[in-house]
Amino acid sequence: MSVLSVSVTERGRHTARRLPYEHVHGALATTVRQRWFECDGFVLFCAIGVAVRVIAPLLGSKVGDPAVVCVDEAGRFAVPVVGGHGAGANDLARDVAAVLRATAVVTTATDAVGLPALDDLPGFTAEGDVAGVTRAWLDGDPPAVEVDAALARWRVPFVPPGGSGGGRVLVSDRVQPLERMTVVLRPPSLVVGVGSSSGAPAAEIGALVTASLEQAGLAPTAVASVATLDRKVAEPGILALGLPLQTFPADVLRTVAVPNPSAVVDRDVGTASVAEAAALTAAGPGGALVTPKRTSPHATVALARRAGPRGHLAIVGLGPGEAGHRTAAATAAVRHADVVVGYGPYIEQCTDLLGPHQSVVRSAIGAEVGRCRHALRLAAEGRRVALVCSGDAGVFGMASLALELAPQLGHPDVEVVPGVTAALAAGALLGAPLGHDHAVISLSDLLTPWSVIERRLRAMAEADVVVALYNPRSSRRTWQLDTARQILLTHRSADTPVGVVTEVGRPGQRIERTTLATLDVESVSMLSIVITGSSQSRWIDGRLVTPRGYPS
Repeated sequence: MSVLSVSVTERGRHTARRLPYEHVHGALATTVRQRWFECDGFVLFCAIGVAVRVIAPLLGSKVGDPAVVCVDEAGRFAVPVVGGHGAGANDLARDVAAVLRATAVVTTATDAVGLPALDDLPGFTAEGDVAGVTRAWLDGDPPAVEVDAALARWRVPFVPPGGSGGGRVLVSDRVQPLERMTVVLRPPSLVVGVGSSSGAPAAEIGALVTASLEQAGLAPTAVASVATLDRKVAEPGILALGLPLQTFPADVLRTVAVPNPSAVVDRDVGTASVAEAAALTAAGPGGALVTPKRTSPHATVALARRAGPRGHLAIVGLGPGEAGHRTAAATAAVRHADVVVGYGPYIEQCTDLLGPHQSVVRSAIGAEVGRCRHALRLAAEGRRVALVCSGDAGVFGMASLALELAPQLGHPDVEVVPGVTAALAAGALLGAPLGHDHAVISLSDLLTPWSVIERRLRAMAEADVVVALYNPRSSRRTWQLDTARQILLTHRSADTPVGVVTEVGRPGQRIERTTLATLDVESVSMLSIVITGSSQSRWIDGRLVTPRGYPS
């Protein structure tokens, strides 16, 4: 999403520069007019009245207009003005508010009362009388939900508490008349398989796809992707369809049983089927052909339907605390999940990303194995799941455990979404202590024997690298940090610089600058990270620096 922030006053300029967007200062009306058709969103640091007068002549349609968010002069509120759901202004306002520690003032009716927006459900495209059905639901009369029999495994990400007078929500990939008080939700259930000769005209392929969908009575908005032979990955006529592309080698396609194999195709490309075999392969287990291949002079097209959504588990590192350290990829992974799973405080860390369409599963500390198993089972059942951690999920987080367990629980798609680690965030606050080689060691001996931890500490002390200590001390583990300090002192001087950052990136953040000899272990907790310098580390103007060794 390309976003432009525009400020007018010096105070607005200062606040706008805290946001991760392109920024222009001054000439607000001129800038917005000039950039209206090239940006997905605008964050305007001005009064809403000013914003309305500027954008009013530019508004075209709910479908095509960009998102517009207003932020007040003091940076206290972020208010979506237009494009709440369709253009993403509500989410943009929440993102802005999270970074500025402001309040997102979202006035969209469904958001205000905690109902899911029918036109903004992840994984579905909505058609029909969205306004009418939503209005009835807001008045206390929820819609009845009907699911096409062929799509029984496509879960609707909300369950209304009964009722039918509020209209109906129909989950279907079939073409049907759009009636009053009916919303049709289109899941990405269809795959178009395409085979073509080299240089096949785009218009011919497009017409064949359209004819195949029309003959089968299927909606184009339910098409998830196009599938073909891997050697067609750059075929212009196929790329012109504008759909996500899946390609498969001939060795894979030739193993797929199809109703209409071709000896000629087999001789030319090494598989007896491209369109039908590619469609079935992309549809995945349980998928089935909806229409056999149709042919034109230079192309073949077949349609397949997926049995259900393929599950996906995103193991998400949320960063150390504040939203400003949270990556865009982490934000997207949580927002697009059907289910968010995590230790309670981690869930609280991302509440600004959660919506009424999502299920949230909180678990207690120490329940890591059960948490991972539950997330993997949900993904194996076809759900989109975000398993959230603070910092980075691959650094003393859930990623390794989840990947170890995944083969036992259905091999769902698993993605690790990186985050800013506590060591990186603490290092940045202290200066640049990690500028050369460094090690990260956890002092928790709950999962690792202390003898192993001690051996690693001695090796790193002798190697003279910076050491970042995680989990340094708790109410029950009180001796480990001082023992680690004594081990490091066997190879480092007493005046070796040490930085302690507690609750990094959170409201209670506290920084202590000390030395290896004077480190007060009583001031350190499980929420602290301790960074011990090497023999080359030193304080420069209050900042801890480990030189890389560049020539001056």
